[in-house]
Amino acid sequence: MLGNGHFASAVFGVVLSTAFLCACGGNSSSGTVAPGGPSLNPPGAPLVRVSTASPYVAGCGTAGAPRGDVSYQEAEVEPYLAVNPTNPSNLIGIWQQDRWADAGAHGLAAAYSMDGGKTWTEKTLTMSVCAGGTSGNGGGYARASDPWVTFSPDGVAYVISISFNSLALVPGSISSVLVSRSTDGGATWSNPATLILDGDTRFDDKESITADPNNSNFVYAVWDRLSQDSGPAFFSRTTDGGVSWEAARAIYDPGTNSQTIGNEIAVLQDGTVMDVFEEIDNFNAQASASLRVVSSIDHGATWSQPVTVAADLAIGARDPETGQPVRDGAGLPQMTAGPGNKLVLVWQDARFSNGQRDGVAMSISGDDGLSWSAPVQVNSVASVPAFTPSVAVRADGTIGVSYFDFRNDSADPGTLPTDYWFTSSIDGMHWSEQHITGPFDLDLAPDAGGLFLGDYQSIAVIGQTFVPFFVQTNDEGTADRTDDYALPPQLSPLTPTNRITHVSAAVHPISAGAGFRQKVHANLLRVMSAERPGWMPKRGTQPP
Repeated sequence: MLGNGHFASAVFGVVLSTAFLCACGGNSSSGTVAPGGPSLNPPGAPLVRVSTASPYVAGCGTAGAPRGDVSYQEAEVEPYLAVNPTNPSNLIGIWQQDRWADAGAHGLAAAYSMDGGKTWTEKTLTMSVCAGGTSGNGGGYARASDPWVTFSPDGVAYVISISFNSLALVPGSISSVLVSRSTDGGATWSNPATLILDGDTRFDDKESITADPNNSNFVYAVWDRLSQDSGPAFFSRTTDGGVSWEAARAIYDPGTNSQTIGNEIAVLQDGTVMDVFEEIDNFNAQASASLRVVSSIDHGATWSQPVTVAADLAIGARDPETGQPVRDGAGLPQMTAGPGNKLVLVWQDARFSNGQRDGVAMSISGDDGLSWSAPVQVNSVASVPAFTPSVAVRADGTIGVSYFDFRNDSADPGTLPTDYWFTSSIDGMHWSEQHITGPFDLDLAPDAGGLFLGDYQSIAVIGQTFVPFFVQTNDEGTADRTDDYALPPQLSPLTPTNRITHVSAAVHPISAGAGFRQKVHANLLRVMSAERPGWMPKRGTQPP
């Protein structure tokens, strides 16, 4: 986590002792399977199933759906998790409930735990009409999406939603960013506050919310505000603990035929507020993308010019047998702050295979985001796609990353065996990997512009323990395709024999050829089309 593009052999200066127990679902911790192909196993202990039966009536919110669209009732996707700093036994998870094929879900649902994730109580959030929203209280919004949750240092929780009534940028559509707050650990929630409300010429998308860990008065919300040819990063904040919110405003505008996506804020120990995003440029010609950060030293009142971390060379994952796209985390970086004003950033990238498949890339900054280390590959099996990484850092500096991959895939085109993994490192180079769950059949996931578990998953920290919070398909088939799962802290840490170890090496600067660049371009068009259904680049290029 040193700046100036270098790592140190003891960046975090601690010995790894991750209290994390394998949730193998019947398989070994290494993910090894018997000859003859993998068996697709239901999740088992110590995993905890968090989501329950949908609280929403099948078919609710159809006023916002185009005729013929598919609603995946009982499908939970796109989870996020936060831990109460005043009571680490109090966790809140949030997700999309009943995903639509084209955009959003019937609504958002949340669950809270008061025993460290062993048991959960589910709550609906009035961010849509399906959840009982009325005028000024989620009213008029047939769908909700992009759930996120955060805790302030005083234990107040905040959730955020993109709520909308139709597809993006179509006549008569509206979209908004809503925030609700809880002062009792997630048991009850306030009526949502509206941070922005836009008509059919703008669409507010991919928001996140972050409470300032140093000051409970400040909470920051950020998103991209899309038009047909632009997408600046928009921002709002509260300076009074959620009593009121400032008017939304642009903090970075990349200009015409460019947009931001995946805005996410992390706050350093010295109070510097960092926003990371992917910038997609020249999307009406040969699209390209880069990961960039802007910073604020006055709680978001003013912002710096952007610093580029790296080019984003993701091509997106696909079913190796059928070519079916996976709607994964390509184009959506995740960043977290660690001790000593360090930042850790992870994302999908195909640079490690010269454009053959995506891996998990990581870069670190130790100087408030002014300079970044060369990207290294985090996933251990480089011969298969790895996708949708999440990242967290413990107080002692240990990095934890979770991700999906296809290492246990078979030649059977009727299934797509997929595993979820966790890997940790004290120096950003030497990694110790453990199996979370799988193989499960990704082919059972909702098809939302690709097989979809969410544009992101989540991992949090309780004390010395990393706590993954994720979605996977289950053994109940198409009647209940997916559910949310958590892996609470376990009594016994893994021993070294339970781990797969590998060493990352930074790749030299690459010059991607025309074929590689075309794959990146095609993936960026797919990402943009998924975020704004019906959008097409002006030159008429068809997304794959």
